[in-house]
Amino acid sequence: MLGRDIATQKDIYLDATGSRAVLVCGKRGSGKSYTLGVVIEELISVGAQDVIPIIVDPMGIYHTMVLRNDKQSSELYQWGLTAQGFNVRLLVPGIPEELYDPDILIELQRRGVEVVPLRLNASDLSPDGWCDLFDANINEPMGIALFRAVQNLGENRNFFTVGALIKTVQNDKRAKDASKEALLNRLEAAENWHLFSEHGYLPMDNIFMPGVVNVVDVSRLESGAYGRRNLIVSVIARNLFRARSDARLREEFGLAGKLPRVWLALDEAHQFIPDSTRSLAKTQLIRWAKEGRQPGLSLIVATQQPSAIDAEVLSQCDIILSHKLTSRDDVMALNRLSQDYMGGELRAIIGELKRTGQAVLVDDERESVSMLQIRPRQSLHGGGTKASTVDEDYDLWK
Repeated sequence: MLGRDIATQKDIYLDATGSRAVLVCGKRGSGKSYTLGVVIEELISVGAQDVIPIIVDPMGIYHTMVLRNDKQSSELYQWGLTAQGFNVRLLVPGIPEELYDPDILIELQRRGVEVVPLRLNASDLSPDGWCDLFDANINEPMGIALFRAVQNLGENRNFFTVGALIKTVQNDKRAKDASKEALLNRLEAAENWHLFSEHGYLPMDNIFMPGVVNVVDVSRLESGAYGRRNLIVSVIARNLFRARSDARLREEFGLAGKLPRVWLALDEAHQFIPDSTRSLAKTQLIRWAKEGRQPGLSLIVATQQPSAIDAEVLSQCDIILSHKLTSRDDVMALNRLSQDYMGGELRAIIGELKRTGQAVLVDDERESVSMLQIRPRQSLHGGGTKASTVDEDYDLWK
């Protein structure tokens, strides 16, 4: 249950039995991240071991889902719900001790958050992907040397390390010393990220677990179209697509799938699927939106700026959950998704929203439009503008 229809007070549900592409949007402070948390709570409550929910968290706010939302216990009671914390698995790219203050790690452990180092496989990044990561043109000497090194290693083995990539570049007799030196500087920096596995191949589908909130915390990393945030999302999306496709094929033959259905949620999604420009993750995420239905892959893109999201992804969203928008560009980007069955333009419907927590739900599969009040969260929302110790009366719905 997402919420209640404002006019009829009927409960509103999201059909998650199949694969969906969902857009959650709204201006700052309208409840966008709160609503994303509601969707994840519902997926875990209903899907249990049949669904793997993953949140890519650029703000570091979703670890609080391990805590009960006792602040809204009376409102939850009115909705027939109770405050509840959920198991949270915090996947940290790199070494947690290098990214977090020791006191933070102790507090996370005290709260019951499982902190897990996230490692990628260097071999899971294509030759083009490595060149994009270092902004190396594949038609210029450094890019040519890098492309050749990754390609040669990939042809000879299923798994290789950044160290092996460094040695391959060092032994490349066709590359000039200046190009090799520039490339080695970049590769040594990548090795010091402690982001790539050095001890054997780690299947991506073994990292994420069903029935828990899998939070990929990229808040400690720099943003940018070709930064580590996009690198991580690109590798995750590519590998899970492949693993779910294999699992789906097994299911068609009546065999047990090795990987449950996956829901990948991206907060601040415009960082990963920007309009009009490229990013490391963009191609893979567009593929999820366009082709994810068959292998059982769902995508949630949440943003304050729908106008900054690639139009190909927006057009594939069969669910729209929009809070209040005021920017003309954002309103018009969303309005382009208007359909005949809406009985009017989407911008006019969004303009009727009166308060925080209200949203317009467009379900293209059912060809329905509803204005609803999003239900209160069972777990603690970590996206408020003030710390709870400062603002004890903070209530998103009042």
